[in-house]
Amino acid sequence: MASVTFERVDKSFGTTPALRDISFEAGSGEFLVIVGPSGCGKSTLLRLVTGLESPDAGRILIDGVDVRGMPPKNRGCAMVFQSYALYPHWSVFDNIAFPLRIRRVPKGRIAERVRGIAGSLKLSAHLDKRPKALSGGERQRVALGRAIAADPQIFLFDEPLSNLDAPLRAGMRAEIVARQRELRRTALYVTHDQTEALTMGDRILVLDAGRIMGDGTPQDLYHDPPNRFVATFLGRPAINLVRGRLESINGTIRLEPPGWALPPSVTDRLGARTAGVVEIGVRPEHIVVQEGTGLSPWRVTAREFLGEKIQYTVVRADCTLIGFGPHE
Repeated sequence: MASVTFERVDKSFGTTPALRDISFEAGSGEFLVIVGPSGCGKSTLLRLVTGLESPDAGRILIDGVDVRGMPPKNRGCAMVFQSYALYPHWSVFDNIAFPLRIRRVPKGRIAERVRGIAGSLKLSAHLDKRPKALSGGERQRVALGRAIAADPQIFLFDEPLSNLDAPLRAGMRAEIVARQRELRRTALYVTHDQTEALTMGDRILVLDAGRIMGDGTPQDLYHDPPNRFVATFLGRPAINLVRGRLESINGTIRLEPPGWALPPSVTDRLGARTAGVVEIGVRPEHIVVQEGTGLSPWRVTAREFLGEKIQYTVVRADCTLIGFGPHE
Protein backbone atom coordinates (compact mmCIF):
# COMPACT_ATOMS: atom_id res chain seq x y z
CA MET A 1 0.00 0.00 0.00
CA ALA A 2 1.06 3.59 -0.58
CA SER A 3 -0.18 7.06 0.31
CA VAL A 4 -0.67 9.84 -2.27
CA THR A 5 -0.03 13.44 -1.24
CA PHE A 6 -0.59 16.68 -3.17
CA GLU A 7 1.10 19.79 -1.78
CA ARG A 8 -0.18 23.06 -3.28
CA VAL A 9 -0.26 21.68 -6.83
CA ASP A 10 -1.10 23.92 -9.80
CA LYS A 11 -1.60 22.79 -13.38
CA SER A 12 -2.56 24.84 -16.44
CA PHE A 13 -2.88 24.11 -20.13
CA GLY A 14 -1.74 27.23 -21.90
CA THR A 15 -3.62 30.09 -20.26
CA THR A 16 -6.38 27.80 -18.95
CA PRO A 17 -5.97 26.72 -15.32
CA ALA A 18 -6.95 23.08 -14.69
CA LEU A 19 -5.99 22.70 -11.01
CA ARG A 20 -5.28 25.46 -8.52
CA ASP A 21 -3.61 25.11 -5.12
CA ILE A 22 -4.58 21.45 -4.64
CA SER A 23 -3.55 19.93 -1.29
CA PHE A 24 -4.77 16.62 0.12
CA GLU A 25 -3.57 13.19 1.19
CA ALA A 26 -5.05 9.80 0.28
CA GLY A 27 -3.99 7.50 3.08
CA SER A 28 -2.51 4.07 2.54
CA GLY A 29 -5.32 1.65 1.66
CA GLU A 30 -7.95 4.41 1.43
CA PHE A 31 -10.64 4.56 -1.26
CA LEU A 32 -10.76 8.26 -2.21
CA VAL A 33 -13.44 9.37 -4.65
CA ILE A 34 -12.80 12.57 -6.62
CA VAL A 35 -16.09 14.01 -7.83
CA GLY A 36 -17.19 17.13 -9.64
CA PRO A 37 -18.77 18.44 -12.84
CA SER A 38 -17.18 18.04 -16.27
CA GLY A 39 -14.09 20.18 -16.71
CA CYS A 40 -13.35 20.57 -13.00
CA GLY A 41 -9.90 18.92 -13.23
CA LYS A 42 -10.64 15.39 -12.01
CA SER A 43 -8.94 13.47 -14.82
CA THR A 44 -6.01 15.90 -14.87
CA LEU A 45 -5.43 15.08 -11.21
CA LEU A 46 -5.18 11.35 -12.03
CA ARG A 47 -2.83 12.02 -14.93
CA LEU A 48 -0.56 13.93 -12.56
CA VAL A 49 -0.45 10.96 -10.18
CA THR A 50 0.42 8.45 -12.88
CA GLY A 51 3.00 10.74 -14.52
CA LEU A 52 1.22 11.43 -17.80
CA GLU A 53 1.29 15.15 -16.88
CA SER A 54 3.66 17.19 -14.75
CA PRO A 55 2.59 19.88 -12.25
CA ASP A 56 3.47 23.53 -12.90
CA ALA A 57 3.92 24.13 -9.17
CA GLY A 58 3.79 22.16 -5.94
CA ARG A 59 4.77 18.59 -5.15
CA ILE A 60 3.23 15.14 -5.58
CA LEU A 61 4.46 12.44 -3.23
CA ILE A 62 3.82 8.69 -3.35
CA ASP A 63 4.59 7.08 -0.01
CA GLY A 64 6.48 10.21 0.96
CA VAL A 65 8.69 10.25 -2.15
CA ASP A 66 8.54 13.24 -4.50
CA VAL A 67 7.77 11.72 -7.93
CA ARG A 68 8.62 14.74 -10.06
CA GLY A 69 10.57 13.37 -13.02
CA MET A 70 9.87 9.75 -12.10
CA PRO A 71 8.71 7.67 -15.13
CA PRO A 72 5.11 6.38 -15.00
CA LYS A 73 6.27 2.74 -14.97
CA ASN A 74 8.12 3.29 -11.67
CA ARG A 75 5.22 4.87 -9.76
CA GLY A 76 3.38 1.69 -8.84
CA CYS A 77 0.08 2.79 -10.41
CA ALA A 78 -2.45 0.92 -12.55
CA MET A 79 -5.22 2.76 -14.35
CA VAL A 80 -8.72 1.62 -15.34
CA PHE A 81 -10.28 3.78 -18.06
CA GLN A 82 -13.82 4.65 -19.12
CA SER A 83 -13.18 3.13 -22.57
CA TYR A 84 -11.84 -0.23 -21.18
CA ALA A 85 -8.74 0.11 -23.46
CA LEU A 86 -8.59 -3.64 -24.19
CA TYR A 87 -6.67 -5.16 -27.09
CA PRO A 88 -9.50 -6.25 -29.43
CA HIS A 89 -7.53 -9.03 -31.18
CA TRP A 90 -6.43 -10.63 -27.91
CA SER A 91 -8.40 -13.05 -25.76
CA VAL A 92 -9.54 -12.22 -22.25
CA PHE A 93 -6.68 -14.38 -20.96
CA ASP A 94 -4.10 -12.44 -22.96
CA ASN A 95 -5.51 -9.04 -21.95
CA ILE A 96 -5.31 -9.90 -18.26
CA ALA A 97 -1.89 -11.52 -18.67
CA PHE A 98 -0.32 -8.53 -20.46
CA PRO A 99 1.22 -6.81 -17.36
CA LEU A 100 2.68 -10.14 -16.24
CA ARG A 101 4.29 -10.82 -19.62
CA ILE A 102 5.82 -7.34 -19.63
CA ARG A 103 7.51 -8.26 -16.34
CA ARG A 104 8.65 -11.62 -17.80
CA VAL A 105 6.79 -13.69 -15.23
CA PRO A 106 7.16 -17.45 -15.98
CA LYS A 107 4.35 -18.91 -18.10
CA GLY A 108 3.15 -21.32 -15.45
CA ARG A 109 2.88 -18.53 -12.91
CA ILE A 110 1.06 -16.33 -15.44
CA ALA A 111 -1.56 -19.01 -16.10
CA GLU A 112 -2.09 -19.56 -12.38
CA ARG A 113 -2.37 -15.84 -11.67
CA VAL A 114 -4.74 -15.10 -14.57
CA ARG A 115 -7.06 -17.99 -13.70
CA GLY A 116 -7.16 -16.86 -10.08
CA ILE A 117 -8.07 -13.29 -11.06
CA ALA A 118 -10.63 -14.50 -13.61
CA GLY A 119 -12.26 -16.68 -10.97
CA SER A 120 -12.61 -13.80 -8.52
CA LEU A 121 -14.17 -11.62 -11.24
CA LYS A 122 -16.48 -14.33 -12.63
CA LEU A 123 -14.63 -14.41 -15.95
CA SER A 124 -13.44 -18.03 -15.95
CA ALA A 125 -15.90 -19.03 -18.69
CA HIS A 126 -14.74 -16.19 -20.94
CA LEU A 127 -10.94 -16.57 -20.96
CA ASP A 128 -10.82 -17.70 -24.61
CA LYS A 129 -13.19 -14.99 -25.88
CA ARG A 130 -12.25 -11.70 -27.44
CA PRO A 131 -13.59 -8.41 -26.07
CA LYS A 132 -16.18 -8.00 -28.85
CA ALA A 133 -17.93 -11.14 -27.60
CA LEU A 134 -18.39 -9.69 -24.10
CA SER A 135 -20.97 -7.39 -22.56
CA GLY A 136 -19.97 -3.95 -21.30
CA GLY A 137 -19.85 -5.15 -17.71
CA GLU A 138 -17.68 -8.13 -18.65
CA ARG A 139 -15.26 -5.90 -20.56
CA GLN A 140 -14.92 -3.62 -17.56
CA ARG A 141 -14.19 -6.62 -15.35
CA VAL A 142 -11.44 -7.64 -17.80
CA ALA A 143 -9.97 -4.14 -17.54
CA LEU A 144 -10.13 -4.41 -13.74
CA GLY A 145 -8.51 -7.86 -13.91
CA ARG A 146 -5.65 -6.49 -15.99
CA ALA A 147 -5.09 -3.74 -13.41
CA ILE A 148 -5.10 -6.31 -10.59
CA ALA A 149 -2.57 -8.45 -12.49
CA ALA A 150 -0.17 -5.51 -12.53
CA ASP A 151 -0.12 -5.74 -8.70
CA PRO A 152 -0.02 -1.96 -8.22
CA GLN A 153 0.29 -0.05 -4.98
CA ILE A 154 -2.29 2.46 -6.27
CA PHE A 155 -5.40 1.92 -8.40
CA LEU A 156 -6.51 4.89 -10.51
CA PHE A 157 -10.06 4.76 -11.88
CA ASP A 158 -11.09 7.34 -14.50
CA GLU A 159 -14.91 7.28 -14.91
CA PRO A 160 -14.82 3.47 -15.34
CA LEU A 161 -18.59 2.93 -15.23
CA SER A 162 -19.85 5.78 -17.41
CA ASN A 163 -20.51 3.54 -20.43
CA LEU A 164 -22.58 0.98 -18.50
CA ASP A 165 -26.34 0.76 -18.04
CA ALA A 166 -27.69 1.54 -14.56
CA PRO A 167 -28.09 -2.10 -13.37
CA LEU A 168 -24.54 -2.94 -14.50
CA ARG A 169 -23.15 0.17 -12.81
CA ALA A 170 -24.63 -0.89 -9.46
CA GLY A 171 -23.07 -4.35 -9.74
CA MET A 172 -19.67 -3.03 -10.82
CA ARG A 173 -19.62 -0.48 -7.99
CA ALA A 174 -19.85 -3.33 -5.52
CA GLU A 175 -17.28 -5.37 -7.49
CA ILE A 176 -14.67 -2.60 -7.52
CA VAL A 177 -15.06 -1.84 -3.81
CA ALA A 178 -14.90 -5.55 -2.92
CA ARG A 179 -11.69 -6.08 -4.88
CA GLN A 180 -10.09 -2.95 -3.39
CA ARG A 181 -10.96 -4.09 0.14
CA GLU A 182 -9.64 -7.59 -0.60
CA LEU A 183 -6.34 -6.34 -2.03
CA ARG A 184 -5.99 -3.49 0.50
CA ARG A 185 -4.62 -1.11 -2.09
CA THR A 186 -4.98 2.67 -2.22
CA ALA A 187 -7.56 3.78 -4.80
CA LEU A 188 -8.31 7.15 -6.41
CA TYR A 189 -11.64 7.00 -8.21
CA VAL A 190 -12.76 9.82 -10.51
CA THR A 191 -16.44 10.26 -11.33
CA HIS A 192 -19.04 12.94 -12.08
CA ASP A 193 -21.75 10.72 -10.55
CA GLN A 194 -22.51 11.77 -6.99
CA THR A 195 -24.25 8.42 -6.33
CA GLU A 196 -20.96 6.61 -6.99
CA ALA A 197 -19.17 9.07 -4.74
CA LEU A 198 -21.56 8.62 -1.82
CA THR A 199 -21.78 4.83 -2.05
CA MET A 200 -18.16 3.89 -2.79
CA GLY A 201 -15.76 6.25 -1.08
CA ASP A 202 -14.15 6.14 2.34
CA ARG A 203 -13.64 9.83 1.67
CA ILE A 204 -14.78 12.27 -1.01
CA LEU A 205 -12.89 15.15 -2.60
CA VAL A 206 -15.29 17.57 -4.33
CA LEU A 207 -13.76 19.70 -7.11
CA ASP A 208 -15.13 22.67 -9.01
CA ALA A 209 -13.24 24.83 -11.51
CA GLY A 210 -9.94 23.27 -10.44
CA ARG A 211 -10.34 23.93 -6.72
CA ILE A 212 -11.20 21.70 -3.77
CA MET A 213 -14.66 22.65 -2.51
CA GLY A 214 -15.09 19.84 0.01
CA ASP A 215 -13.04 17.08 1.62
CA GLY A 216 -14.57 14.60 4.04
CA THR A 217 -16.50 11.39 4.55
CA PRO A 218 -19.68 10.87 2.51
CA GLN A 219 -21.77 11.25 5.67
CA ASP A 220 -20.10 14.51 6.74
CA LEU A 221 -20.30 16.15 3.32
CA TYR A 222 -23.93 15.11 2.86
CA HIS A 223 -25.25 16.09 6.29
CA ASP A 224 -22.93 19.04 7.00
CA PRO A 225 -21.70 20.46 3.66
CA PRO A 226 -19.07 23.20 3.97
CA ASN A 227 -20.59 25.42 1.28
CA ARG A 228 -23.47 25.87 -1.15
CA PHE A 229 -21.73 24.07 -4.02
CA VAL A 230 -21.17 20.85 -2.08
CA ALA A 231 -24.70 20.99 -0.66
CA THR A 232 -26.28 21.23 -4.10
CA PHE A 233 -23.92 18.83 -5.88
CA LEU A 234 -24.31 15.90 -3.49
CA GLY A 235 -27.72 14.30 -3.12
CA ARG A 236 -30.53 13.23 -5.46
CA PRO A 237 -33.06 14.73 -5.53
CA ALA A 238 -31.15 17.93 -4.93
CA ILE A 239 -31.31 19.82 -1.66
CA ASN A 240 -34.06 22.43 -1.28
CA LEU A 241 -32.69 25.96 -0.94
CA VAL A 242 -35.07 28.40 0.72
CA ARG A 243 -34.26 32.11 0.90
CA GLY A 244 -35.96 34.33 3.43
CA ARG A 245 -35.58 36.84 6.24
CA LEU A 246 -34.92 35.82 9.83
CA GLU A 247 -37.33 37.29 12.32
CA SER A 248 -37.35 36.82 16.11
CA ILE A 249 -40.94 36.65 17.38
CA ASN A 250 -41.58 35.96 21.07
CA GLY A 251 -38.26 34.14 21.38
CA THR A 252 -38.83 32.01 18.28
CA ILE A 253 -36.69 32.45 15.19
CA ARG A 254 -38.81 32.30 12.05
CA LEU A 255 -37.94 32.33 8.36
CA GLU A 256 -40.27 34.64 6.40
CA PRO A 257 -41.34 33.55 3.87
CA PRO A 258 -42.33 30.66 4.04
CA GLY A 259 -43.16 31.23 7.71
CA TRP A 260 -41.16 28.38 9.23
CA ALA A 261 -40.30 28.26 12.91
CA LEU A 262 -36.69 27.13 12.94
CA PRO A 263 -35.73 24.27 15.29
CA PRO A 264 -32.84 24.55 17.80
CA SER A 265 -30.59 22.47 15.51
CA VAL A 266 -30.73 25.36 13.03
CA THR A 267 -30.86 28.35 15.37
CA ASP A 268 -27.85 27.07 17.33
CA ARG A 269 -25.77 27.26 14.15
CA LEU A 270 -27.01 30.79 13.44
CA GLY A 271 -25.50 31.91 16.76
CA ALA A 272 -26.13 35.54 17.56
CA ARG A 273 -27.58 36.21 14.14
CA THR A 274 -31.34 36.61 14.57
CA ALA A 275 -32.18 38.94 11.68
CA GLY A 276 -31.36 39.39 8.03
CA VAL A 277 -31.70 37.50 4.77
CA VAL A 278 -30.36 33.93 4.75
CA GLU A 279 -30.53 30.86 2.54
CA ILE A 280 -31.31 27.58 4.28
CA GLY A 281 -30.83 24.12 2.78
CA VAL A 282 -33.30 21.33 3.58
CA ARG A 283 -32.84 17.79 2.26
CA PRO A 284 -35.99 16.41 0.57
CA GLU A 285 -36.15 13.47 2.99
CA HIS A 286 -36.65 15.99 5.82
CA ILE A 287 -39.81 17.40 4.24
CA VAL A 288 -42.95 15.33 4.81
CA VAL A 289 -45.85 16.07 2.46
CA GLN A 290 -49.30 15.47 3.94
CA GLU A 291 -52.80 16.13 2.71
CA GLY A 292 -53.89 19.67 3.54
CA THR A 293 -57.07 21.66 3.46
CA GLY A 294 -58.41 23.79 0.67
CA LEU A 295 -56.95 26.80 2.50
CA SER A 296 -53.36 25.55 2.26
CA PRO A 297 -51.15 27.86 0.19
CA TRP A 298 -49.08 24.89 -1.04
CA ARG A 299 -50.01 23.19 -4.31
CA VAL A 300 -48.66 19.90 -5.69
CA THR A 301 -47.25 20.37 -9.19
CA ALA A 302 -45.56 16.95 -9.67
CA ARG A 303 -45.87 13.51 -8.16
CA GLU A 304 -43.50 10.56 -8.73
CA PHE A 305 -44.23 7.05 -7.49
CA LEU A 306 -41.08 5.48 -6.00
CA GLY A 307 -42.42 2.28 -4.50
CA GLU A 308 -42.63 2.67 -0.73
CA LYS A 309 -42.83 6.45 -0.94
CA ILE A 310 -43.94 9.20 -3.28
CA GLN A 311 -41.85 12.20 -4.25
CA TYR A 312 -43.79 15.47 -4.45
CA THR A 313 -42.95 18.86 -5.87
CA VAL A 314 -44.94 21.52 -4.04
CA VAL A 315 -45.14 25.23 -4.82
CA ARG A 316 -46.18 28.28 -2.83
CA ALA A 317 -45.79 31.71 -4.42
CA ASP A 318 -42.12 31.81 -5.52
CA CYS A 319 -41.01 28.91 -3.28
CA THR A 320 -40.66 25.38 -4.72
CA LEU A 321 -39.87 22.36 -2.54
CA ILE A 322 -39.32 18.65 -3.07
CA GLY A 323 -40.41 16.31 -0.30
CA PHE A 324 -41.78 12.84 0.29
CA GLY A 325 -45.10 11.39 1.33
CA PRO A 326 -46.08 7.85 2.31
CA HIS A 327 -47.19 5.19 -0.16
CA GLU A 328 -50.87 5.61 -0.96
